[in-house]
Amino acid sequence: MTVEIREHALGSKEAIAAFIAVQDLVYRDDPAYVPPLRMELKDRLTPGKNPLWEHAEGALFTAHRDGKLVGRISAQIDREHLRIHRDDAGFFGFFDTIDDAEVARALLDAASAWLRARGMKVLRGPFSFTINEECGLLVDGFDTPPALMMAHHRPYQQRLAEACGLTKAKDLLAWKYHVEAPPPRAQRAWEQMNALPEVRFRSVDPSRMREELDHILEIFNDAWSNNWGFVPATEAEVEKMAEDFKILIDPRLAFFAEVKGRPVGMVICLPNLPEILRGTNGSLFPTLWAKLLWHLKIKKDVRSGRLMLLGIRQEMRGQKRYGALSTAMYAELAHRGVRHGFQWAELSWTLEDNRPINLGIQAMRGKVYKTYRVYEKAL
Repeated sequence: MTVEIREHALGSKEAIAAFIAVQDLVYRDDPAYVPPLRMELKDRLTPGKNPLWEHAEGALFTAHRDGKLVGRISAQIDREHLRIHRDDAGFFGFFDTIDDAEVARALLDAASAWLRARGMKVLRGPFSFTINEECGLLVDGFDTPPALMMAHHRPYQQRLAEACGLTKAKDLLAWKYHVEAPPPRAQRAWEQMNALPEVRFRSVDPSRMREELDHILEIFNDAWSNNWGFVPATEAEVEKMAEDFKILIDPRLAFFAEVKGRPVGMVICLPNLPEILRGTNGSLFPTLWAKLLWHLKIKKDVRSGRLMLLGIRQEMRGQKRYGALSTAMYAELAHRGVRHGFQWAELSWTLEDNRPINLGIQAMRGKVYKTYRVYEKAL
């Protein structure tokens, strides 16, 4: 039977139900798969609930064969990305199909046609939906569950993507770190920074999350500004993050490096929700919401985390007095992890060619255990 492609409006009940049904189909017998929270997925797909759509436009597509769902994909244009990079790139995401080249090609053709009709000259992804969310197609590391806000795929999906003419743009690395006392060099850096009277490590305060997010985003927009594909968060996106982080943030694992009372660096490591969600269908009700709150806020027994952000302001990098600050921040996180009984963390993601960051993680005894690939194709 030929493949039928259906286009759906963002936020439609039909699209949301179909996107959830496809993920259930593709990953139903994958022991490493952990479903995202369904409520969170619905919000991301819905204008008015996801501030991305204030500066982006998109469409959702599903593939059907003989009346049955067999795949999904999104196509989106982020005007903030275009404003910064001026590369005429449009994105695809949520690229999940059965093991069928015809289905994969039909979906990618539909996304490409949608983007081409709006003047885009490059197809890039998968980004679900932006570089600040789930990025890349998993090409190595299929035997372990995904960490918080990281994607998971089937091994055959790489073959299908490349058979459709997609070529590698960039690999993104996920590192696994077994929590232990920091190596001697990092310990010395930590002692050196702690000996400076103007330096302190201060935990993020969830009770004033909106103010703390301003510090986080200010450092993020400065420290990451030269990174490949970087797009800063908008004011509306910061508001949404503040709301979400009230639940997720753990002051034991999230802190600022302050110099004379001013935040100049940050470490944001979040509890690894898939540790709780494994074995569920991602639906919060009737009991999963209570279970999440119990484990995150009362028992505090999640034993893994995802280090999402670790960086310092660019102005600090050339100052000899604070040359050991970033290494000391790794060591501070290691001490906190040991003190509170954490077992391991994923450090993700880093660019494959970001040599200073990757060497720093290796020095902390981190090892690459998953690789995600971003693809592109001329339109």
